[in-house]
Amino acid sequence: MEDLAEFIVESAVGMGAEYAEARLHTDLRESIIFKNNVLEAFTFEESRGVGIRVLVDGSLGFASTNRLRKDDIKKALKQAFKAAKSTSKLVKHKISMGKGELGNEKVIVKPRVSFTSVDPEARTSLIKETDEEIISSASTFDVKVPARIMTLDTWITEKLVKTSDGASIYSVTPRIAFFALITLFHPQGGLLQRYINLGETGGWEACERWNLPRILHEETSALARVLIEAKKSPAGEMDVILGPEIVGIVSHESCGHPCEADRILGREAAQAGETFLKSDSIGLRVGSKYVNVADDPTIKGSFGFYLYDDEGVKARRRILIKEGVINEFLHNRETASIFGVMSNGASRAVAYNREPIIRMSNTFFLPGDYSKDELFEDVKEGIYVKSFMEWNIDDRRFNQRYVGLEAYKIENGEIKNPVRAPVLEMTTIGLWSAVDAASKDLEFQAAYCGKGDPMQGIPVWTGGPHIRLRKVRVGGMRE
Repeated sequence: MEDLAEFIVESAVGMGAEYAEARLHTDLRESIIFKNNVLEAFTFEESRGVGIRVLVDGSLGFASTNRLRKDDIKKALKQAFKAAKSTSKLVKHKISMGKGELGNEKVIVKPRVSFTSVDPEARTSLIKETDEEIISSASTFDVKVPARIMTLDTWITEKLVKTSDGASIYSVTPRIAFFALITLFHPQGGLLQRYINLGETGGWEACERWNLPRILHEETSALARVLIEAKKSPAGEMDVILGPEIVGIVSHESCGHPCEADRILGREAAQAGETFLKSDSIGLRVGSKYVNVADDPTIKGSFGFYLYDDEGVKARRRILIKEGVINEFLHNRETASIFGVMSNGASRAVAYNREPIIRMSNTFFLPGDYSKDELFEDVKEGIYVKSFMEWNIDDRRFNQRYVGLEAYKIENGEIKNPVRAPVLEMTTIGLWSAVDAASKDLEFQAAYCGKGDPMQGIPVWTGGPHIRLRKVRVGGMRE
């Protein structure tokens, strides 16, 4: 890999590239898919190839190949040069690769329990046990679970990123992910659906720690109770406490995406959308002083973990909102050059045949000073929204809507009966401005963030503590 990457970079520079980048990228993935306790598929997939970028006449060209002989590499190099030269005359502002803290390092995540040590039979037995626990917990409430879909994925990503200006990063990253979609039914309560995502960087030890049967038992029991006991949600102006799941998706959608510098420059408008932020929005107040949102790829064990991005830049925690004010954007080396800042290491690609673009990693609301109980104690009348069944946000990441799934009424500081489908519909600034407290606890959920064309679904965490919103308008879905 080292010799091949060196050959690519040296050849590109010899052909006249102002900047060259080689990324050898291999993914080895195993997947189990269960539907209603029946094994639908057990698959093994290998993806191996190289992505090449060159900067020629102020324009970037990208090409990839899964043929790693030198003749095929030369063909890919010519394609990248052709792409760069064909667009250079159309580029109004010449591209340059901005500065960043470049690395020369190996980052190898060593699992405590390797995936190869867990045979297929043990994996399928775990899913079967989890499915049985779902049925058992639902039956306690006389609730049926007519549809269950579960997937368990393990994969290892090996990369070597080498650039013409000195970066050389070799990494090996194992990841594990679990997904479940369950549908509950009760003759009087109707239908409810819930999907659950878990994911970490590491080995099989993560799955052991999750204890899937226990998690799905608790989730099913909570949803069954909502299905048969929930009353109509109160409506009107009131206090609202949001759980970490809601806080995480809000942070991701209405802070992380708007702060992507390529989106701010209009590069993503036709694919992933626009943003309400502008190039000069650093220092703009968008929320109360209690709002602090970070994006941090360096969290050990996180689903979005990395220590160097796919341009060889050292990663760090990025504080996107600090005390209610826009503090920084997410940058790759290209946008860093335009904004006159250092790259903060936000460039990622999901596979060898995808170009690195600005991506989030683990985006979350920073914990506050309150205990969880203290948040509730000071609410005379309101609702607690723990999880969501639906979320929507416009292309500019400004107008948004969240529909609660597991939600409860709050009276005099105490959690009372479940309520059905409370609706929060408000602007980004309106939501963040209503925050008056955050708890000390911090929880994360796994997700795959979609962006780019062709689409790149990349592993991330979303999360946060419990937060309290004062005097926001709550609606309810029609019966």
